[in-house]
Amino acid sequence: MIDIAAGHALLAHVMLLLDDSSPSAVAVDTAFAASASKIHEALVRAWPRLEGRVQFVTGEPEDVPVESGDVVVSCHACGALTDRVIDRAVQAQARLAVLPCCHDIDAADAGDLTGWVDATLAIDVVRAVRLGARHYRVRTQRISPAITPKNRLLLGEPL
Repeated sequence: MIDIAAGHALLAHVMLLLDDSSPSAVAVDTAFAASASKIHEALVRAWPRLEGRVQFVTGEPEDVPVESGDVVVSCHACGALTDRVIDRAVQAQARLAVLPCCHDIDAADAGDLTGWVDATLAIDVVRAVRLGARHYRVRTQRISPAITPKNRLLLGEPL
């Protein structure tokens, strides 16, 4: 499991708790939140099975190897970072789950859809269509806006 733009690495920990069959998680970020190590220690105290299973890598998404058996995840990958996360997964033919945010309307590809739909939705629709064109089974879901207003979840699995 690879958590890109991990921040606190909370998603990496939660993914291991939800799927104990995954041997490990790699949390990648250019800079981790100051409290990341405290959160990690608290989670390991509460769930000792997490001990030694989360690796923290300071760097770019391209700095970590991704293999076809991995799941690449990112929660709130800002702007073009969402596209980089998608590209990392597709290059390895790995499964993918991203929660896009902070859309860069001027730089991102919204296709020719902005005459009908909001630009941020158009960007995410184009991402989903492009992922399907790259031979992925695509699922789209929403999470509760009470959790986050950036609530579109894009899931992909190689065909």
